Amino acid sequence: METQLSWRVRLSFKNATIFITVLNVIAALFMLHFFLSSRNKLSSNQSTSVQLKYIKESEEIRLAMQPLELIKRVREIQQEVNAEPENVQHKEAKQTAAVDLSKRLKDLHSANDAANLKALEEWRKRKMERARQRQLGKNQTTSSQALVTY
Repeated sequence: METQLSWRVRLSFKNATIFITVLNVIAALFMLHFFLSSRNKLSSNQSTSVQLKYIKESEEIRLAMQPLELIKRVREIQQEVNAEPENVQHKEAKQTAAVDLSKRLKDLHSANDAANLKALEEWRKRKMERARQRQLGKNQTTSSQALVTY
């Protein structure tokens, strides 16, 4: 009799209604998920095909805009420059660079000497002035201390 009573409690109309409702909600969620995911896949496939089309068009436009004749001419000029005797060019370049550098160093050295001498002279004057002021300060403190001790 106890087993019959336990089945009745388990299989009541209220429990059966709750169970069926839960199953319906779960089924509805699965259907909703399937519908939304299939919809997103269709739209993403369409958008990627449109994006691929734009990418191909932009690549074609970019290639069409390249100045091919100019690039060829620049390469020819580079080959001509490289074909010239390098030793002559390097010697001339090195000589002019050396002359330029020596002139710059001489100018810089003479300008620096004058500026350095002037700065050194000013520094010496300031140093002597500070030393005099310190000496005067020491003399004044020594004399005032001598007055205080008497």
